[in-house]
Amino acid sequence: MVQLISKYWAYLVSYSFPTPRADLPTAVAPSTAPDEGDWIALISGYIKDGALVLGLAVAAVGFLWVAYVGFAKFNEARQGKAEWAEVGVLGVVGAVVLIFASYLLTEASKIF
Repeated sequence: MVQLISKYWAYLVSYSFPTPRADLPTAVAPSTAPDEGDWIALISGYIKDGALVLGLAVAAVGFLWVAYVGFAKFNEARQGKAEWAEVGVLGVVGAVVLIFASYLLTEASKIF
């Protein structure tokens, strides 16, 4: 009797809650848009896109690092441990470094 009830319950639950039958989404093609069936170009495109994302991540870490050092130097200047000229020099040098890093990333994206 218990087996009959458990079978009935299993059928009831399986028909009450149908399994989803949605298709998986298609993968996004890399930015180089290779031809259909060209696996080498496809993998090369994904590697290029991954390298660009990695470069952008490194640049973002650089931006955060310059901002952190700038705030630390500003705090030291407020406490009298550093001069305000050091804060200004750090701001100018940090801006030059960030502009140069952005330029290098732009040039690297064209070469890769």
